[in-house]
Amino acid sequence: MTLVGPALAEGEMAPDFTAVARDLSSARLQDFVGKVLVVLSVPSLDTAVCDQETRRFNEEAARLGGRVGVITISMDLPFAQSRWCGAAGVDQVTLLSDYKDREFGVKYGVYIKELGLLSRAVFVIDPGGTLRYVEYVPEVGQHPNYDKALAAVQALL
Repeated sequence: MTLVGPALAEGEMAPDFTAVARDLSSARLQDFVGKVLVVLSVPSLDTAVCDQETRRFNEEAARLGGRVGVITISMDLPFAQSRWCGAAGVDQVTLLSDYKDREFGVKYGVYIKELGLLSRAVFVIDPGGTLRYVEYVPEVGQHPNYDKALAAVQALL
């Protein structure tokens, strides 16, 4: 599969992007800067691994008591994200959709050209907007390395 965009690296500034929130408003990365952020790129919340990953980070965010923001971004329509979120009981993760402009996918190097979906990746961003952990998961059906991502988060707290 062909990933469109650059492969980002730790130490680089996290590119700003605009995506669509569940209420159809525009959301930018800059809206969340100022705290430690975990940005999860997933193909679709309606798949087992994406579901489990987002639920896991929802639990971790709850344990951290608001000190960390978690964003899951996919190509799922905002309506589908709202449905999934309600059914899953996810309340600590902000869901964003890249369906409209594909800006996140291209800027973060996760847009799969052949499928029109995002590949699985995890980005940990410090309060100043610098990437402190980057994981491009080689297979979309594979889980990310939760331990490494969470260790990167803990190192920033």
